[in-house]
Formats: sequence, C-alpha cells, structure tokens
Amino acid sequence: MADTTTTTDRPISVHSLVFRSLKRTHDLFLANQNTPVAPDETADAITRKIKAKDQYGTVLTLPKGMKPHVKSTTETTEASGEATSDDTTENTNETVNDTIPPTISNTDVTSTTTMSNALVVANKPQQTSNQLQALVSKKPASVMPKPQWHAPWKLMRVISGHLGWVRCVDVEPANEWFVTGAADRVIKIWDLASGTLKLSLTGHVSTVRGVAVSSRQPYLFSAGEDKQVKCWDLECNKVIRHYHGHLSAVYALSLHPTLDILVSCGRDSVARVWDMRTKAQIHCLTGHTNTVADVKTQAGDPSVVTGSHDSTIRFWDLIAGRTYCTLTHHKKSVRSLAIHPKWNTMASASPDNIKEWRFPKGEFIQNLSGHSAIVNSLASNADNVLVSGADNGSLYFWDWKTGYNFQRLQTIPQPGSIDPEMGIYAMTFDQSGSRLITCEADKTIKIYKEDETATEQSHPVDWAPNIFKRKRY
Repeated sequence: MADTTTTTDRPISVHSLVFRSLKRTHDLFLANQNTPVAPDETADAITRKIKAKDQYGTVLTLPKGMKPHVKSTTETTEASGEATSDDTTENTNETVNDTIPPTISNTDVTSTTTMSNALVVANKPQQTSNQLQALVSKKPASVMPKPQWHAPWKLMRVISGHLGWVRCVDVEPANEWFVTGAADRVIKIWDLASGTLKLSLTGHVSTVRGVAVSSRQPYLFSAGEDKQVKCWDLECNKVIRHYHGHLSAVYALSLHPTLDILVSCGRDSVARVWDMRTKAQIHCLTGHTNTVADVKTQAGDPSVVTGSHDSTIRFWDLIAGRTYCTLTHHKKSVRSLAIHPKWNTMASASPDNIKEWRFPKGEFIQNLSGHSAIVNSLASNADNVLVSGADNGSLYFWDWKTGYNFQRLQTIPQPGSIDPEMGIYAMTFDQSGSRLITCEADKTIKIYKEDETATEQSHPVDWAPNIFKRKRY
C-alpha cells in the first residue's frame, strides 16, 4: 500500500507529457488524414464577398441616379447563357444585381460595372457610405467671367515745367495738389485742378526718385540718387530732417498709413525703416540680392512689400525685421508694385508679366499678359482699374478682377523730343480715382480722365467667354 502511494505521487516529466499529447493527437487524426474536408458554401460565399468588397468596394454598386446601359434582347440572351468560373466576377454580378432590375443579364451588369469604374465622376450626387466614392473631383472648365465695364480714358492736360525726366509723383491727401520729382533735381508742387505750378523745392544734388506726402503731418518726404532721404516741412518749405544710412541711390520710399515710420529702398539691395521723428533707423531689411526698385506699405499684413531686380517680391514682418514670404514667380526684374485700395490684393509688374497676388500669404491669382515691354509703373483705383506704363510710352488699362485689357493708349512725345523719350516712369491716381497722373521721359506730366460721354452701348466690352488655361506662374 505504501509503495502504491509512492508511485502515484511521483512527478511526471514535461517530456513525457508532451510525448503523450503528441501520441494522442496522432491517434485522433490518423483515421481522417486522407479524407477531404467537405466544402462549406456559406464560408466560401462570405470569403468572396469580403475580398470583393475589399478590392472593388467603390465600384461594386452603381451610384444613385446612374442607369445601366441595356444591350439588345438578342445579345442579352446569348450573354446570359455563358457561364463563368471566376468567383470574383460572380460575386460582383451578384452585388450589382441587388441594385438593378432583374431583366438585365450578368454580362450587361459586368459591362456596366466596368464602365462605372471611373476615378472621376461628373455631376456626382450626394452619396452614402456604400455608394461610389470618386477619388478625384472633376473641376469645371475655367472660363473668364465677364469683365466689369469701364469708361475709356483720354488725355486731359499736358503740364510742362521740369527740365529733366520726371521720375516720381504723389498726390496730397486733400486732393488739392500733387508733387513731382525729376532728373533736374527739383521737386515741384502743382495745383491739381488747374495744373499750374505752386512751388519749387531745391536741395537734392541728383535725380529725385521718390516723393511721398504724409497724411498725418504737414510733411513731404523725398529721396534721390544722391543717397539722401529728406523731410520737408511744408509750413515753412524747408528741410527739417535728413535720414542717413543708404550706401547708394535711393529709388523709392513709402509712408506707413498708421505709424510714424518711413521705408526707403534703393540700389544697395536693402530697404530701410526709419523713425520719422527721431531719424533713427529701426530696421535694415536685408535679403534681396539686387536693386530694390519699389516698396509699398499698408496697415495690414504684410506691413512692407518690396520688389527687386533679382526677380523676387518679399513680404516683411515689420516687428521682427525679417522676410516671412518670398515670391519667386517672376522671371525678370520687378520694377513696380500696386496695392488695391479696397481688396486685400496687390499687383507686380515685370517685363515677362503683370501678376496679381492675394495677401497675406502671397497666393498667386492670375497673370495679366500682353504688355510686352519694360513696365516701369503701376497704379490702381477703387473702381478696379489697373494701369501699367512702359518704357515705350504704352499705357494699358486692365480690369483688376478678370485681367481683361479694355484699353490701350500710346503717349505722344512733346515737340523737340525724340522717340526714345516716350517712356512712362511713374503714375498715380488722385484721391478720387478719376484722374490719372503720369510722369514721362519727355519732361512732361500728363493727366488723363474718363470719357464722360462714353456708355456701354457706345463703347461695348469686346469680350467673348473663351475657355482658357491659366498659367501657374
């Protein structure tokens, strides 16, 4: 009795347990190892449906509203007699047959399914999760909208008085007078209504390239190729401040509309931000690799925009004093910029194209092609008229929204001038937007106005809604 207890309590090794388990398994399945497993039709059907849904789920069922293409009765009868052994095809037909009338054969359904296997679906209706999902939505054809009608512009007045090329212009905020600077080193102030000379200011020792009238103080700012930036007090007609720092000619300047700061740019490839009152340089905006031809400021973002002969446009963060966006779409020098008075957009001029951009990220809007010349200046008004002036004396008038060129003018040089002296170097609209002032190489200032007698019937828009492909750059 004691021996039996001892034998029963003896531990069994793992090796023995595994061996016993293998032997029992072998004995269990030895008799059925050559017997094939009976087919399970339900399991096979489930497997086929899962595979079909996984691989062809987006095209198994017809989209809502799409009718299958029904073949003739003879073809349907012949096709219905043909059998196929492809499991996936059978399952596809079964799935499609659930959603279409039973009168259509399997072959018809298969051809319909093949035709609906499209990546792009036109006029796609609202779909549920089990309907066709288009991978790419079809974009409508790009058609230029009908441009806004603008009255044609005509020459109103020619003003002579400068002894050199007239290079810059600005209009006083009250719209009573405007100021010009020229290669004769003189700044002249003209009455806007009559065109008579009111005042001449001398002080620069080289060509005056930029003028700006402050809307916050009775100050006039000027810049020239003598590297000087001056502040004139218009109450006493004297220079009261100089802003020193530029290493070469200054080509443009701009006043911030809400802050007492001045931004100037020039041939030293930088734009400099000045404190108007203390004459201190706040920032030196570096980044361009060639002459900075134009600078614009605005109250919103970006506060400062510059265009350069290195073919780039830069948006500047005024607080940090650094670039936050660089536009490299132009292929040639950017010589002029224009900001729309109402919309949050701007235009830039280059010999390759005039381009429009959207603030604040600088999204490209469209090209204004056709002005095949060196465009020196741009101007825009609140009526969505954009004007470009070129070296060959051509003036192109554009509809800002559509980019439609609704008028072209050619300036006439004054008697005694030669043909190369037809260039337009600067232009601006007055505060009302009804007068266009241009500065030209024949030493004159020309004022244009809209034709009051023109109507949409007398001067219709010569436009056809052609489908066109806009260039990305």
